[in-house]
Amino acid sequence: MTIPTPHIKCSEQGVIAETVLLPGDPLRAKFIADTFLEDVVQFNTVRNMFGYTGTYKGKKISVMGTGMGIPSIGIYSYELIHFYGVKNLIRIGSCGAIREDIKIRDVLIGMGACTNSNYAAQYELPGTYAPIASWELLNKAVNVAKEKGIEVKVGNILSSDTFYDAQKDSWKKWGAMGVMGVEMEAAALYMNAAYAGVNALCLLTVSDSLVTHEATTPEERQNTFTQMMEIALELA
Repeated sequence: MTIPTPHIKCSEQGVIAETVLLPGDPLRAKFIADTFLEDVVQFNTVRNMFGYTGTYKGKKISVMGTGMGIPSIGIYSYELIHFYGVKNLIRIGSCGAIREDIKIRDVLIGMGACTNSNYAAQYELPGTYAPIASWELLNKAVNVAKEKGIEVKVGNILSSDTFYDAQKDSWKKWGAMGVMGVEMEAAALYMNAAYAGVNALCLLTVSDSLVTHEATTPEERQNTFTQMMEIALELA
């Protein structure tokens, strides 16, 4: 396939690693590259969606922003998989808690990703598809968290197409079904990965609570959600 793509300007194969961390915020990608990676090369600046490749403990790894929402991560993850040969895609994002037992700064691992999006319609499946994480990455992430003494909660999350929902309390119905938190990207990532036969996982840090109305600042979300980053980096 032809590179560079419309959204990623990298013009050489092999620059982007087979394992890519995918924060929504491109400034979080820059923070990770600056803080954790060595021998860093920037491979993308198109639309200010920064992408970097470096090494972590001697292993090659890339990190790139994806923007907000299912259409955005759908584009970037598709191009990374089909044009650049990425095999492991790990979303590291923030989410809103929708259960009382899920607290600010909890680290969540999305075993499954419910969604109100119609993204799966493109596959013309004769039923309702359930987007799930790669067991290989999920199992490894849980083990890494145990080794590091980081408490994680593993379960279902919601990938919503709406941030400002006309049905203000719709999140309560998802919470009643055991869903831990709401974000806006994982379901598309899981579907793109499944269709291509590669691995995907979503790690989230709770940035706010729809239950208690607690919230973190944009600066905290960009620079301090390091536990999930440390877990993700070990998956390369």
